[in-house]
Parts: sequence; structure tokens; C-alpha cells
Amino acid sequence: MRAWPAPRPPFTDFRYEHPGAIRRITVADLPPPYATRSAGNGPQIVARPENEWPQVPAGFSVELYATGLDNPRLTRTAPNGDVFVAESEPGDIKVVRGFTPSGKPERVETFAAGMRLPYGINFYPPGPDPQYVYIGTTDAVLRFPYRNGDMKARGPAERIASLPGGGNHWTRDIAFTPDGKKMLVSVGSASNVDDPDTTPAEHDRADILEFNPDGTGMRVYASGLRNAGSGIAFDPKTGELWCSVNERDGLGDDLAPDYITHVVPGGFYGWPWYYIGGHPDPRHRRKHPELKDKVIVPDVLLQPHNASLEFTFYEGKQFPAEYRGDIFASQHGSWNRSVRTGYEVIRIPLHQTGRATGEYEEFVTGFVLPDGSVWGRPVGIAVASDGSLLVTDDASGSIWRIRYTKK
Repeated sequence: MRAWPAPRPPFTDFRYEHPGAIRRITVADLPPPYATRSAGNGPQIVARPENEWPQVPAGFSVELYATGLDNPRLTRTAPNGDVFVAESEPGDIKVVRGFTPSGKPERVETFAAGMRLPYGINFYPPGPDPQYVYIGTTDAVLRFPYRNGDMKARGPAERIASLPGGGNHWTRDIAFTPDGKKMLVSVGSASNVDDPDTTPAEHDRADILEFNPDGTGMRVYASGLRNAGSGIAFDPKTGELWCSVNERDGLGDDLAPDYITHVVPGGFYGWPWYYIGGHPDPRHRRKHPELKDKVIVPDVLLQPHNASLEFTFYEGKQFPAEYRGDIFASQHGSWNRSVRTGYEVIRIPLHQTGRATGEYEEFVTGFVLPDGSVWGRPVGIAVASDGSLLVTDDASGSIWRIRYTKK
């Protein structure tokens, strides 16, 4: 077995990840660019060994809820409790309903098929009686007519907005303002650090875009977010928009941290010229000095290259009361790091205030084997109707269910 060097705290890797571990990275902890070489270390995916299972904190249990899915990615719970799952590569949206006595789905149906890399899912108008399901594909926002309980689309898709597509970062998430007046769509960059001043393909990318719900009136809501395309959501307590961001690669093992943060309307988060505040990217040094002091430092810095994807605010009642309102986020796992990090689900405590302190807790781990091979990769995360937590895993084509079982 390979002997990897120990990580430099507060940075870590898969060998030290375990449920209950508290992590906190600050701006002062960031190394200079190129303190280590930039790694190419994509995961070797293997079948889950029979004796391996996700690990959770004491008092919680993990069950294998659904299997046999094809590239399950983002998942969202409909107002009636059905769980919608994007199978992105085949281009389908599945609906998963209920729990049998043995903890499996009662029904699984294909809601719609034939889309181009569907990912984002949301229901409009907000509230208990939606009339549409909106789907974010890689180059468009589509909507289907919908009524509570539909497991198959009752009509064809309507293309209401075109989005920039192509290049990297193909995921597009969708969120509606709590009052239903605006639609937010997150669009990742087409590249790692291409300068949008000189690269037309980056126009209206690395942004969160705002539209009217009918697709008109597009404007930039926030910018400089290299890839928030994998997760945006409104905090039901404060009404603030939050996002999950994959930061840039190529600066070394411990740069730049991924992050989860609330989003300031009109805010600028640095990409591609700066990162985590006014730190200049050496590949764009001396460009846009007027922006340096405008770069917003995110709320919670995560391990660099974690690939933070979907997150949800826990509004269920199945977990203990102290979890209410906290963020749970899937970390898909690194490739641009010499020793793997991520491949887990984390919890960000908001302390019933809607505010983060910068700390996060490792909540579900165990998807990486001691030799560094990977059997599971969390992507989507949603709260089921019974308050359990559902996590999609695109490496094994599964959905895991986490429940609190300590009485």
C-alpha cells in the first residue's frame, strides 16, 4: 500500500475523514499558489465490497433505499413527498415514491426522457400546489405542466429560456425566490480560468442568472462563481440565497478551497482573477485591480477540490432538534489532489440563526477504500417526507437513506 504523507492541518484527506470530525479553514490558512504540484488523480471506481457501508455519527443509521439507477444526480422532494431524481447522462427524470415496510421505494417511474443532460429540478409556484416542474438542462430551462402526484409528465416540455452551454461545468440548478416572482439559474464557467474579457465562451457564465418565471428579463444576479451550477437554494428561515461552488484547479493540493456561502445580490466572488477574497490568481496577475477589494469572502471554506455539489436545508423532524435548519451538502470528491478528499456528506451548522461560523462537520464518510479506490460518490441530497435524508450516489447508481434511530 502506498505511503502518503500526512496532510497539513487544517487540510485533510480521506484517511482522516470520519463522522463527527469538525473542520474549519480560514483565509489565513491558505498556502501560496504552487506550494505543491497540481495533481491529476481521478478516482478509480470499483464495486462496493460486501463489508463496506457508509459511516454515520452514533445514533444514525444508513439504509440502501434504491438501486439500479443510471447516473443519478440532483434530487428534489416535491410538495406531495415524491422524490424527483435527474438521471443526467441518459437524459431522464425519475420519480421515486414512498417507502415499503422493508425500506424500499413503493414505485419508481420515468417522469420525462430525452433531455440533454438534465440536472436542476424545481417546482413552481412555490408552496403546496405547484403547476409546473422546471428542469435545468445544460443549455436550457424547460418546464412541464404538473399537478401533485404526477409520476409522468402530463404534457410536452416548453423551452422557456436558453442558457450558454458547451465546455466544462454542464450542470444547471434552478431556485425560485420565496415570493415566486423570480427564477435563479446557476451556470458554471466553460473553463478552469479563462479570462471572460477575451473568451466569448465565458459570456454569462460563472454567474447566477435571474429571470422572470416565464424565462424573460434575464440579468446577472451574482458573478465570479466558478461553478455554482451544482447547487443553489433559498434558506427557508432567512429567505437568503445560498450556493455551493467548485473553485479553480491547477494551483496545488490546498488551493483553492471549494465553498458554500450565502449570496449577496450583485456580489462578486472573484473568478477568474481572484479567489477567496482579494488573492490574485497568478495566471491573471495585475488584471482588474479595481475588483480586488470587491471580492466577497465565502461563509464556509471547504477542502480544496472536494467538488461540493447539491445541498439542502434540513427542515424535517426525524433528526434531533439541533439539526433543524442546518445545511447538508454532498461532496463528490477530488481529482486535482495528490491524496483524495471529499467523497462524503457534510453538515454546516447554522445554529437556528441562518448564520454559519465557518465550521463544518463530516457526517457521512466511508466511500473510499484504504488503497484510494472509490466505490461511492455523493451527488444529490434531499429531505424525504418522513424527515430522513436521501443521498444519490452516481458511482453505484444508488440512493442512500440516513435516519436517526437512537431513541
